Amino acid sequence: MKLIVTTFILFLALLQVLFAQTNFVLVMTDDQGWGQTGYYNHPILKTPNLDRMASNGIRFDQFYAGGPVCSPTRATVLTGRTHDRTGVFDHGYALRKQEVTLPQVLKRAGYATGHFGKWHLCGLRGPGVPILKTDAHGPKAFGFEKWLSVTNFFDLNPIMSRQGIIEEFKGDSSEIIVEEALKFMQTETRKGKPFFCVIWYGTPHSPFMALESDMKEFSGLNQSSQAHYAELKAMDRSVGTLRNGLKKMKIDQNTLVWFTSDNGGLPKINPSTTGGLRDYKGSLYEGGIRVPAIIEWPNKIKKPKISNYPAGAVDIFPTIAEIAELSDSAMLKPMDGLSLTPLFSSVLSKRNKPLIFSSRGRMAIIDNEWKMISQPKNQGRKIELFNLSSDPGESMNEFRPKHPQVIRLREFLFDARKSIEKSVSGQDYSNGTVLPQPPRIFWTELPQYQKYFQQWKTRPEYESRLKKF
Repeated sequence: MKLIVTTFILFLALLQVLFAQTNFVLVMTDDQGWGQTGYYNHPILKTPNLDRMASNGIRFDQFYAGGPVCSPTRATVLTGRTHDRTGVFDHGYALRKQEVTLPQVLKRAGYATGHFGKWHLCGLRGPGVPILKTDAHGPKAFGFEKWLSVTNFFDLNPIMSRQGIIEEFKGDSSEIIVEEALKFMQTETRKGKPFFCVIWYGTPHSPFMALESDMKEFSGLNQSSQAHYAELKAMDRSVGTLRNGLKKMKIDQNTLVWFTSDNGGLPKINPSTTGGLRDYKGSLYEGGIRVPAIIEWPNKIKKPKISNYPAGAVDIFPTIAEIAELSDSAMLKPMDGLSLTPLFSSVLSKRNKPLIFSSRGRMAIIDNEWKMISQPKNQGRKIELFNLSSDPGESMNEFRPKHPQVIRLREFLFDARKSIEKSVSGQDYSNGTVLPQPPRIFWTELPQYQKYFQQWKTRPEYESRLKKF
């Protein structure tokens, strides 16, 4: 009888493993350039934990942010839509509450949802401050049950908001939010509940502030570059903490961890941040939108690989939706991304859906090796065409009016612009219009924050902004 009971318990445990729902962890740095990893042989930065993650999963060598600056990419990650469709036209714009987000649909599917770190989708500019409980466009409004978040970038010894309650922390910001995220994952795992966890770093965004112990390795650099790279060193260490934490909980095999950056690297940092790509953050050239990316999921990605398949932040929602078996009707249309699940077991070379970028009146289309950029110039447009397979540095403009790729991509770009214009006007929503949005302002303009000015004015991240008050 004892043997039968033991066998039955083991059988139930096996069933639980076989039918366990996948956990999802989305990790995103803030201003990390495409070239800033050890696996790309950066001249000074070592990232042993990212390197291990890349050697155990899929390393994407042609992966793109949702846009060339931070808030737009965050909107794209949560919606699967090119950011202008969502009303997040630039950094600091609020995400429309009419959008359908990934945490919302996963929450309805039974997932616990948590956000840790930078938010920047509530319409507030300036250095990150704790998100108020009354903020109508905070993480809670978009499907996150638990959150420890700030409005924007954050650094050493951060002050943050846990569901509206302000808390102060000591230490490196990357390590703090990973440790807090692991507590959330552990709690939900003990309940037997799958989780969707977002970890959005404030690193290596300026102002550059790092632990003295991490600064020593980069003592030969100027002060900004030294602290910038020291922040990345701590971030990589936190990735190791995350991976080890998942293993200790025995959930690493069935947890998909997706690492990327929100936009291209920064200028005036030495050594350069973009690995030889053209331009930097804010630009639609490769240096502004191509970013490092890795997916690690041991249960499904059995053979590590390096992929040159063009992919991007826009693909995160549809990929996770397919894995979680969400209904296609759960997603707001048009959906600009596509599921990357075929890459987990196969080698794909051609993408059948071009990547679209619309930012500050500029547009770019990436269709496998071909890239077209359309930018305002005087009273007209400047059109450029690049072959990324032979010219990833975008040094040779191949534009000619009758070039077959120009003719083809111009037509696609025209259709995409018209579609995005409809989205901007609200035609994607059931009521056909856009509801009132909060203004894009600095948080110092809100009376709710002004009571903290005296308390915060000596904090290094707020000092320059609050001194006039």
